[in-house]
Amino acid sequence: MRTSIGRLLRAHGLGVLLFDSVEALFGHVDFSNAICLVIDINLGHRSGIDLRRHLMKEGVTTPVIYVTGNDSPTHRSIAVESGCVAYLTKPFTAQSLIESIERARSELG
Repeated sequence: MRTSIGRLLRAHGLGVLLFDSVEALFGHVDFSNAICLVIDINLGHRSGIDLRRHLMKEGVTTPVIYVTGNDSPTHRSIAVESGCVAYLTKPFTAQSLIESIERARSELG
């Protein structure tokens, strides 16, 4: 999924950094040029929503798009409360992801 999203975004002329783990993401310290972060809600042993909260505590205010294969009213509600730009349920269309990224870009000013 991560690789496919990377290919899609590059095909639309967007720069992409892919992280294969939460730890790798934590090792990246500069999010100043990022339009947004695309985070899966289910990261195995960790919640993407918890990851978002951790990043916010660290001062990272980059807009977030959540993706999930396990949609539920609870996940959706918590995701929206955490301040996401979009909440996409797998499988989602390429267009819905691109539109969400454009919405994030417009929020940046």
